Amino acid sequence: MNQGTAFYLLQLFLALILAPLLPGIINRVKAKFAGRRGKPLLQTYYDLARLLRKSEVVGRTATWTFAAGPGVALAATLCALALLPLGGAASPLGFGGDFLLAAYLLGMGRFALVLAALDTGSSFEGMGASREAAFSALAEPVLFLAFLVLTSLSLDLGRHTGQGMDLAAAFSLSAMFGGQAAGAWLAGRAELLLVPAVFFVLLLVENCRIPVDDPNTHLELTMIHEVMVLDHSGPNLAMIIYGAALKLWFFAALTAGLLTPPLPLWQRAGLCLLMILALAAAVGVVESVMARLRLTRVPHLLGGAAALASLALI
Repeated sequence: MNQGTAFYLLQLFLALILAPLLPGIINRVKAKFAGRRGKPLLQTYYDLARLLRKSEVVGRTATWTFAAGPGVALAATLCALALLPLGGAASPLGFGGDFLLAAYLLGMGRFALVLAALDTGSSFEGMGASREAAFSALAEPVLFLAFLVLTSLSLDLGRHTGQGMDLAAAFSLSAMFGGQAAGAWLAGRAELLLVPAVFFVLLLVENCRIPVDDPNTHLELTMIHEVMVLDHSGPNLAMIIYGAALKLWFFAALTAGLLTPPLPLWQRAGLCLLMILALAAAVGVVESVMARLRLTRVPHLLGGAAALASLALI
């Protein structure tokens, strides 16, 4: 095992351990804005430990689809995270076009949870599943448009430096998030700062945070993601919560990878880690100063993100 692989495995281990910390940071920031003490910073860890000790309650109408959904979603999110370059270290599993696999692994996890929600036969969970599917269908083109911007940047930098880059290498996550974007906007290409803003909007949408969805609401008519998991309990609910934390880390790592300049490996890793934690605090700030949008306004938000990505591409 070479040094780069060992360093990447260390970063992946830190991501798996620290991912449940991100919801704690968000909740503490929201509590500070509201003048409350708030939940403990490690509350998600306590919740996971409590749920793993509990037994599971399964409805009479549920089939194996309901039981398999959380495990499939968690496995898909873990595989997607393993393709992402972490802390400046390229993934040993990366290859040309791996961003397609990462995007559709997340899509497969979402599809598994949607099927599990529909399998319960609950009208509320079916409503949440339909909303989840609709918003994901709108967010997916924006995600690929942002990836196209980064691919074009990789090819453009290769031409200008005279080094060249084949198409397969340019279509890898390691090339897109290897620090070239931050180096380019630091060198004067300010339009590339729009791309981290697009990924931050996608972070809010894909993780069902305010202004798209309120994860703390208890009104079924307004919930999206949370209403889909109302019937899950015990270890299955723990897998859903942990998978959601990993997905939040995934999109935060994407955004942080675009904001950290090319530095020595250990310096960039530390800066990326601090940036991910800072992005969690930024989500808490957004949720404290904004109200939840009406469902009909969410497509406008994603349309604005698509416009920003198109402007950066042009």
